[in-house]
Amino acid sequence: MIEHSHNSLKIRRKPGNSRSSGLLLAGNSIIACLLGKAGISANKHEGDGATPSGRYELLFGFYRPDRIRPPVTGLPLQALTPSAGWCDDPNHPAYNQPVDLPFSASYEKMWREDGLYDICLVMDHNFTCRSRNRGSAVFFHLTATKPHTAGCVAISRDAMMKLLPHLKPGTVMDIRL
Repeated sequence: MIEHSHNSLKIRRKPGNSRSSGLLLAGNSIIACLLGKAGISANKHEGDGATPSGRYELLFGFYRPDRIRPPVTGLPLQALTPSAGWCDDPNHPAYNQPVDLPFSASYEKMWREDGLYDICLVMDHNFTCRSRNRGSAVFFHLTATKPHTAGCVAISRDAMMKLLPHLKPGTVMDIRL
């Protein structure tokens, strides 16, 4: 059972050969998670496929209202719309920020068919203090069919639904090599 007072989620690489298999430690619970294809990196940069090491507050999130009712959580959540996007162009002023589609620069579509972002939480990696090329769209989201993420942390829908009620402003993801 996840403790209500637990304010830190620890992410570690799962021992073994796969760089993208991880463990999420939340209170007394251990949850399998997926990491970036390149594993965990202390030197994250745009497009490297790595999950950044460090401590990142969970800021807010999104859910897809045609697939999920508003989940119970202490974090602020917004319903996604088909025009939701996320700028991943390091040369654009909206880099690593939500944008409305259509959008003139490079972006990630948030309204996805694969279900990854049916629940998607924004980590404060390169968000409040943005630097070009340090990485964008580093989220805590759901797993799908791939055995890795593009640089995020992902868990199963069931695990996310059990974890969400225990998350609140100030909850930190502690990702270590």
